[in-house]
Amino acid sequence: MPRTLSLRFRIGIPSTSLGMRASWRDMKWIVFLSLPLYALDQISKYWILHHIDAESQIDVIPRWFYLVNVTNTGAAFGSFKNNNAFFIVLSCVALVAVVFLLLRKQDHKDAWRDLSLALLLAGVLGNLTDRLTHSHVIDFLLVNLHVRFANPWPAFNVADSCICIAVICFIIDTLRQRPLSTAEGRSD
Repeated sequence: MPRTLSLRFRIGIPSTSLGMRASWRDMKWIVFLSLPLYALDQISKYWILHHIDAESQIDVIPRWFYLVNVTNTGAAFGSFKNNNAFFIVLSCVALVAVVFLLLRKQDHKDAWRDLSLALLLAGVLGNLTDRLTHSHVIDFLLVNLHVRFANPWPAFNVADSCICIAVICFIIDTLRQRPLSTAEGRSD
């Protein structure tokens, strides 16, 4: 029996807690994905703040895609306005949960899980940074879908995109792992 295993067994540490930390090799690609996305979010918001007034917009693709400068004191679609303290606490809880899940060692590599956590980390950090430094989130991407009730779609940012894509990756990962019911398993 390896020395660390026998020592942990003797002092009463459950064997399930062994290997709770992910190695740097496992975490490296998550960091190399999260940090550039976080930087892109913050650099783009800095540029927007210094180049676009709140009342103006830049037409990137006329009638379809614009750069704007929108202050969002709420959540998605501008809901729950003026609740900055609540969203700071919620973001901190989400951040702790993401870091815990990233550091927890898995029995096998799950690329969809890791991708979704890396994107979620970048998104939560990006919007949390805005809330701490500006007391609101800076949204700057405006898409006009030319669809009733979504004309234009509410402004968003890189961090919001990371969070939405992370949710999609979580859903894909969940659907991939759910066992399919088979005719053999039924007792009719």
